[in-house]
Amino acid sequence: MPADASPDVKFEIGHVLFIDIVGYSKLLINEQSEQIQKLKEIVRATGQLRAAEAEGKLLRLPTGDGGALVFRNSPEAPVLCALEISKELKNHPELHVRMGIHSGPVNEISDLNEQANIAGAGINIAQRDGLWWRRSHSSLQACGG
Repeated sequence: MPADASPDVKFEIGHVLFIDIVGYSKLLINEQSEQIQKLKEIVRATGQLRAAEAEGKLLRLPTGDGGALVFRNSPEAPVLCALEISKELKNHPELHVRMGIHSGPVNEISDLNEQANIAGAGINIAQRDGLWWRRSHSSLQACGG
């Protein structure tokens, strides 16, 4: 593709919170459905998510056993959101999640289904090498990525 035909790529800093359910694939199908539904309810109820969404500064990406929340309003937003989620998870000891946080350059794109998605080192590194935390027995513990 000629250089003058390439689209303009606009990178911005995305602040990513990855969330997934620990041991999801080992659960029975009905348990998977119940746990992902409960996790969605908890995440959607957070003030950080609602505030960023109201500003048009949030992109939610499902991952099957959790999701990625890409905040584009504040570097503190994913941390505060994770704390809100962790606090609510204390009421759901059956739900074990891990969360990873990373900030880096991202570019909003459309995926194969013409849905909003994110590309760039910020999302790739967050998936692979972000600061990961696991909620276990009502506390947060650092764990490997």
